[in-house]
Amino acid sequence: MGSTDPKAFVQLNGKSLLVRSLETIISSGVASTIVVAAPEEFLMRAVEEIDSISHSCAAASLDDDAESVEDAGQNQITAVAGGKDRIESVQIALKHAEAADIVLVHDAARALTPPGVFRRVAAAVRSGAEAVVPVLPMTDTVRRAERRHSAEVLHGDLDRSGLRRVQTPQGFAADTLRRAHSLYLTDVAESGPDAIAPTDDAGLVERLGMDVVAVDGDEEALKITYPLDLVLGEHIVTTRERDHASASGHETTREVMRGRGGQ
Repeated sequence: MGSTDPKAFVQLNGKSLLVRSLETIISSGVASTIVVAAPEEFLMRAVEEIDSISHSCAAASLDDDAESVEDAGQNQITAVAGGKDRIESVQIALKHAEAADIVLVHDAARALTPPGVFRRVAAAVRSGAEAVVPVLPMTDTVRRAERRHSAEVLHGDLDRSGLRRVQTPQGFAADTLRRAHSLYLTDVAESGPDAIAPTDDAGLVERLGMDVVAVDGDEEALKITYPLDLVLGEHIVTTRERDHASASGHETTREVMRGRGGQ
């Protein structure tokens, strides 16, 4: 990415990925408490980013379905020092959200995830699902790779009709997610370094024998990992800002016309 900073602090059109993620979460209306797990050495920077959100909340561009700008100011946002990996960071964050019945785990690198994805995930958990992930269909041909001596050998096509690309936020019944993390800690204590760590929280919940339910993801919820992702991200942001400005201009024109009609 051309930066030594964590991805959450990479700038995209003048705002960090963390700030853009927080703005989206707030505008989605699904969260009352937000916990940001940041590397300890960047904790104060995370606090500064959160402060910038609270100061500019009234001017933030909220989704049309959000009830009001004032609602955004009711979110409690806390920054905590994260752990050595994703799993430990989520465990720490869970301790700061003990009153929550539903937990959504989001990757700030997916800063452009539309608010509607957050709402779909939260609604599915409220409807009774223990674990929910947003997904997209697999469009590329996928093969299994095996290392043989100095070469990588590929094996057969996988049936992509049954494969999905998994995104975030991932949503969970809070008690279920806590139990899944507790079981993982037990596995680590028993197996030590040989314990296999899943790549996401949904993988932890699967170990409990529970189903992980899919909802529609969004192509704009890309994970910004490489420089090319930033280029695409900048295009998405520029398009959204242009569309928002155009919609605001049309609304202003309608207000003026209504005002003239009432004279």
